[in-house]
Amino acid sequence: MTEFRLRAWASIDTQALRKNLSIVHQLCPDASVIPVIKANAYGHGMQAVAAVFSSTSMPVQALAVATMMEAAYLREQSCELPLLVLNGFTAADELTFCLENRIAPVLHCDYQVELLTQQLDKGLPAGRHQFWLKFNSGMNRLGMRHEACAQAYRTLRRCKDLDLVLMSHLAWADEPDSAAARQFSGRQLAVFEALRAELAAEQEAPVRCSVAASSGICSLPESRLQIVRPGVMLYGSSPLSNQSAAELGLLPVMTLSARLLAINTVAAGEHIGYGATFRCEQETRVGVVSIGYGDGYPRAVGSGTPVLVKASGGVQRSRLLGRVSMDLITIDLSDIAGVRVGDEVTLWGEGLPVDEIARAAGTIAYELLCKVTQRIPRYYL
Repeated sequence: MTEFRLRAWASIDTQALRKNLSIVHQLCPDASVIPVIKANAYGHGMQAVAAVFSSTSMPVQALAVATMMEAAYLREQSCELPLLVLNGFTAADELTFCLENRIAPVLHCDYQVELLTQQLDKGLPAGRHQFWLKFNSGMNRLGMRHEACAQAYRTLRRCKDLDLVLMSHLAWADEPDSAAARQFSGRQLAVFEALRAELAAEQEAPVRCSVAASSGICSLPESRLQIVRPGVMLYGSSPLSNQSAAELGLLPVMTLSARLLAINTVAAGEHIGYGATFRCEQETRVGVVSIGYGDGYPRAVGSGTPVLVKASGGVQRSRLLGRVSMDLITIDLSDIAGVRVGDEVTLWGEGLPVDEIARAAGTIAYELLCKVTQRIPRYYL
C-alpha cells in the first residue's frame, strides 16, 4: 500500500505516562493503584497503555475499564493483569466470563447480587474471585443504598472464595476552592465511613475500600484509603479547577499535531470559513491546517483559540480564525516568521495544555482526549 505523508497524528509519550503514575504513588504510598484505561485509555490507545502499565516497575494491582467489551478486548490482546469492570455485568454469561478470566466486576444493583448468589449455589471455579460492591454515597448514578449494600456484603462474605472491596465515587471533588463542594465530599466520605465501620465491626476485620479517583487523589487525602483509581491525571490533565497539570507535576501524554496545507492572503474586510464568523480587519496571512472535527478537534472552539506553529523561526503561538470544519481549520500566520506549507501545528499537548483548549471549547479535557478519532494515527514514543 502506498504510504502517504501524515496530515494529522497523535504522539503518545509513554515516559510521561509513567511519570504521572509515579506521582500517584508519591501521593498514595500506602494504597494499591488501579489505573483507569476505559474509553480507549481516554483516547490514548487501550492496548498500548495497558502494555505500558503491565511492564512498569511501579506496582499496579489491576487495570480498570468501564464495560465487559473493553475487558474482553484486553483479554484477547493477551493482557495478563487483573481487570476491574466499573459498570459490572448485566447477565449470567457475563458473570461466568468474569469468573473464568480474572475479571473483578462491580456490583451496583440488586439483580447483580442475585445473579452472583445463584452462581454461588452452583459453585465457583477454583481460586479466589474479587468482587466490588458500590455504595451510593451521594452521586446518585450507580450504587446501592446503605441497607442494600450492607446486606449484599453480609451475604457475599459468607463465601470464603470471594475477596470483597467496598467502593464509592466522589461527585464533586474537582473544586477544592468551593465550600459547597468540600461539604458535599465531606458528607459522602462520612456516610461511606459509617458503612465501612459497621461492616468492619460485624466481621471483626478490616474492610478493603476504594473511593478516590484523580480528583480525590489530588485534593482529598482522607479519600485515598486502601485502593485508588487514577484516571485523567495519568494522561496529563488536571482533575482540579484550581490547579493546572503543571502545578500538580503532571506531564502531557498526548500531543495532537497536524500540517499546514496551504497559506493564503486574505484582504481586509473579507471573511473566513463557514458562517463568515471571522472578518479580517486588515490584510491577513491565513494558514489552512489539515485537521477538523472529523478528527476529534472540537467544533465548539472559536476564533482566538491558541495553537502552536513549528516554523523555521522556532515554535510560535498563533490563534484560530473562524469555525472549525470537518477536515480543516484556519489560523493566523500574520506574525509567524519562516513558516511554510508542510510545517507542523500543535493543537494540544507539549507546550499547549489540553485543559486550555477544553476551556476554549466549554468542556473538559476528558471529552477532547476521548473524541480523537481513529482517523488519527497514534505513535508511541
